[in-house]
Amino acid sequence: MTSSAPAISVIIVNYNSGPRLKRCLEYLRAQSFRDFETLVVDNASTDDSIAQAREGDFQLIEAGDNIGFAAANNLAAKSAKGALLVFLNPDAYAAPDWLEALMRATTTYPGVDAFGSTQVDHKDHDRIDGAGDVYHAFGLAYRGGFGSPVSALPPEGECFAPCAAASMVRREAFAALGGFYEPFFCYSEDVDLGFRLRLSGGRCVQLLSAVVYHEGSGVTGRRSDFTVYHGHRNRIWTWYLNMPLTLLIATAPFHLLLDLVLFAQSSSRGDGGAYIRGLRDGYGGLARLSAERRRRQQARKASTGEIAQALTWSPLKLMRRATDIRPVQGP
Repeated sequence: MTSSAPAISVIIVNYNSGPRLKRCLEYLRAQSFRDFETLVVDNASTDDSIAQAREGDFQLIEAGDNIGFAAANNLAAKSAKGALLVFLNPDAYAAPDWLEALMRATTTYPGVDAFGSTQVDHKDHDRIDGAGDVYHAFGLAYRGGFGSPVSALPPEGECFAPCAAASMVRREAFAALGGFYEPFFCYSEDVDLGFRLRLSGGRCVQLLSAVVYHEGSGVTGRRSDFTVYHGHRNRIWTWYLNMPLTLLIATAPFHLLLDLVLFAQSSSRGDGGAYIRGLRDGYGGLARLSAERRRRQQARKASTGEIAQALTWSPLKLMRRATDIRPVQGP
């Protein structure tokens, strides 16, 4: 690492990550690209995750409370010196050339502001954990290709949004968008940021060669009440805040139908209570978000048609959690 301003600032939000944080930092220290700094924001962890990682070369930012994933990333971004902001979960372990691949992409795609990584299942390296966030027109986001064999990875290209478990955004673009939307607290804030980038006319490229090995909800739990509640509340908010009015009206019946399908799934798994609370606070909070929705739509540069084209419409792709990578347009 250099004493002058680094090219990249890697931001990690820690909350009771246990040994994962130490392992994540060890993988960062093995990177072939060295011109980066590491900032760790600790959201008032009560375990020994920070103590385990103390010998690492990183700047520690004490949030003082559990302020959430969105606010913690924004806090670190204010202190970051790099022109490129890289967001990395403590349960994501980077391949040695990960930062090198991200850095190379900035010159390959000079007109692109956000980049996603190939996420491989850390327990089964033959399985995809995610290849770009897909946003379905019915109002549901998912990690493309989740659970599919790595041999099915699509070519490099544009995705709707990058998964913040391992993503990079140009600092100027992140600041112009206002960072992550803090009322989300945790979950969907990366899709929301990607949607806002789309509304502003920006794009995201999913990189094939930038690889991390990801646990996926390794800290919060894939089916915990916390995950279910925030995931579905924020799913509703993302759809409402960002969909242009014509698309919001057109997709509303399908969005409500999706609510019923997801309720049946949650009930069968035993987490229907958390799901209902998520729907209650999701729809119940829309009135408070109306001013934010107006602001976003008034600032929108992309046409309704361009947004519609960026969405995934196929119900089959949704059911299969298929990837949706498009050829890169323009420079």
